[in-house]
Amino acid sequence: MSTDVSSSSEASAQAAAGVVDIADVSRRLVEEPFNTGSFELPDQFIAADCVIHDSAMPAELRNMRAAEQIKRTTAMYRAAFPDVRVTVDDVIAAGDRVAVRWHGEGTHRGDSMGLAPTGVRGSVTGMDIFLWKDGKVAENWSEWDNLGLARQLGAAPPEGSFGEKLGMRMQRLMARRMRKKNQGF
Repeated sequence: MSTDVSSSSEASAQAAAGVVDIADVSRRLVEEPFNTGSFELPDQFIAADCVIHDSAMPAELRNMRAAEQIKRTTAMYRAAFPDVRVTVDDVIAAGDRVAVRWHGEGTHRGDSMGLAPTGVRGSVTGMDIFLWKDGKVAENWSEWDNLGLARQLGAAPPEGSFGEKLGMRMQRLMARRMRKKNQGF
């Protein structure tokens, strides 16, 4: 991955000239909002009708316009992890798609979707794929290890623990109940 960094004003000038380095802007779209709290790039490069696919997206944010959804999600995580730092590890661009592999870390000091602050330093890995059309992100797919983060914060039982075994047993009972309800399975 290139370590060259261009300023937001350079990106604006390039965009005005019709030249956008979609790999660099994709990387910066992942890093800058979380690391600096700046939303200049999402405002500039996320299409108004962009579709975001993120299975971990809180329900109350799912129907928002893309740039607003990004702002609210980022603000939520920055409030929960005030020292959050997101770093892009790989960027792969092919045609109009850019894949970005990243990791983030921070200390859980604020409420996060109902989870009380733990003071735990957590880390998470993830990937985003951006589809670019007409100089803007038209679609985004985001996958990240939310189970791993939940385990670090005590919101999910540790792997191999009694709590995990109990949870699996409860899931089996629920699955049996659901199969009876959905007889065709």
